[in-house]
Amino acid sequence: MESFAYARPTTQAEALGHLGARYEDAAILAGGTDLLSLMKNYVVSPKRLVDIRGVKEFGGITWSNGGGRIGATVTLQELADDPGAQKSFPGLAAAAAAVPSMQIRNMGTVGGDLLQRPRCWYFRNGFGLLARDAKGQPLVPGGDNRYHAIFGNSGPSYFVSPSSLAPILIALGASLEITGEKGTRKVELHTLYRAPRTQSEREFTLASNEIVTAIVLPEGAANWKTAIYEVREKQALDWPLATAAVALRVDGGTVHEARVVLGHVAPVPWPAPNAERALAGKSITEESAAKAGAEAVHGAHPLSGNKYKVQLARVAVKRAILAAGRA
Repeated sequence: MESFAYARPTTQAEALGHLGARYEDAAILAGGTDLLSLMKNYVVSPKRLVDIRGVKEFGGITWSNGGGRIGATVTLQELADDPGAQKSFPGLAAAAAAVPSMQIRNMGTVGGDLLQRPRCWYFRNGFGLLARDAKGQPLVPGGDNRYHAIFGNSGPSYFVSPSSLAPILIALGASLEITGEKGTRKVELHTLYRAPRTQSEREFTLASNEIVTAIVLPEGAANWKTAIYEVREKQALDWPLATAAVALRVDGGTVHEARVVLGHVAPVPWPAPNAERALAGKSITEESAAKAGAEAVHGAHPLSGNKYKVQLARVAVKRAILAAGRA
């Protein structure tokens, strides 16, 4: 990797002071499970690493009034083991626990999971987020695209959002605390993600001089029944082929409101409003869950090598709904 400066601030203000006007100036280091690999492969080469693990304001988990606040530097294992998460947000705890390998769960952080870079092999081999050759032509449509997007893939972005936590957090209505030189702002989590239109754009709306400090679950979020379902090729270290996250508001056995978000199938966490409408007013049965699964993949446009993902996403939605109904 390229040489870099290293800073380990102990306060929020100090951490912000080490960031720069460009992404290349500085990068946030928390768990480092993704960033260091990217640096070793020369995909990114920040001039400075800002290690925020010593900033206490960025850690900790608190629950209140059916909602809560999760510090960005909380590890995935801490979240998976947290009694409050297990009791009130089982889908969220399950998503953290499902990240393969205890080593990654003990090092990787909640903020890092939300902001990890795409696992697209074109991107990780130096062809950029839009995966273009030297002549500017897209590589994915005619190349090996078996792990790429089946939604939102009309171009120019074909990669899939890799976050394990984003789908269930979005289904729960989570927001982010983002701190920069102008102070702290709060935004809905789904607005963090975008499909880049140019090679200079990133897949996040976060500015280079801002830090995600916490994830906030709204009051009453614990009243929703939640579950996730992931489909993987193997149980060892691997990323899902398709994920479904479900949050249901159920009263008297009837679904009054549903939120369904797919993961690993689009450049951003992908909401499935057709599935949500299919569930509203229904009881949770094999039939209603299957119907919602079929509606969730309505409008999918698989590439030449990833049509199988449509079936995986359909089944993932069905099984997540049935699991939420049992929660």
